[in-house]
Amino acid sequence: MASGNQQLDTDALSSSEVGQAGAAGNSDMLAQVAESGGWWAETKARASFVWNEQADAGAYVNHHITNLRLPKGADQMDPFVWHVDTMLVSWVLGLFFVFFLFMGARRATAGVPGKLQNFVEMLVDFVENSVKESFHGPRNFVGPLALTIFGVVLLWNLMDLVPVDYVPTIMYILGADYFRIVPSADINAPFGMSLTVLALIIIYSIKGKGFGGYGKELFTHPFGGNPLLWIPNLLLNIVELIAKPVSLAMRLFGNLYAAELIFVLIALLPWWIQFIPGGAWAIFHILVVPLQAFIFMTLTIVYLSLAYEEH
Repeated sequence: MASGNQQLDTDALSSSEVGQAGAAGNSDMLAQVAESGGWWAETKARASFVWNEQADAGAYVNHHITNLRLPKGADQMDPFVWHVDTMLVSWVLGLFFVFFLFMGARRATAGVPGKLQNFVEMLVDFVENSVKESFHGPRNFVGPLALTIFGVVLLWNLMDLVPVDYVPTIMYILGADYFRIVPSADINAPFGMSLTVLALIIIYSIKGKGFGGYGKELFTHPFGGNPLLWIPNLLLNIVELIAKPVSLAMRLFGNLYAAELIFVLIALLPWWIQFIPGGAWAIFHILVVPLQAFIFMTLTIVYLSLAYEEH
């Protein structure tokens, strides 16, 4: 883990210009310093600012847990804000996962399988067995869905093992004031995926029971079909329905957000001791990364199975 308090000399700007940029502490001042030199001068100004800035611990932590948002300067809780870093990293990881599976299928052979084919087959068999154990309806869609969820969430979580200073520092030098690379530590990504699961729960409920059967279940389960109990039954089923995606998202987000925050706090330690707590936490986190992906996948399968089956 790299520390946020490195001290390196640079000739990118004169000492007075670096001091002005460091005092301002924002991209507007840096842009003014490099105004006459264009993008390259501003990039050098940002690099100089990174290596000479002495940020306090609070500002350092806040910077590393803030997303790159558009429109710029929008409030964190604004529902119409785009978290560009989360979207970009998710797209890149998703395309990588598709390419990985494509290469595994392309290199498949009936003879002696290669290492890539062995790994892909092991992954597919693992997911397929999980689906067979939990879902007893038609699995043509649920199997690929489970594989996609496991692969994407696993890759999301693996980003937490990248040293916390590397990517934000590079992106800052290139012009992005903030950049987070752990999509599962951004509440929007787990909730977006869990809302998709919620839609599938409703679809599979209707598919397995029909509109009438699903409507009847909403009003008569679990307390019975007495008309006086219809409203309590409906309210309880709505709460249960909402609780499923919320629990999925919050479990994944909470674990990865906490892990990311601990890595950031470790990066505040002196560089010569970071590897001890950082290495220990990374080793422990290697267990958490696939476990959270497995839990998200398994609960999705179980929820779809419960939705498809009649009570």
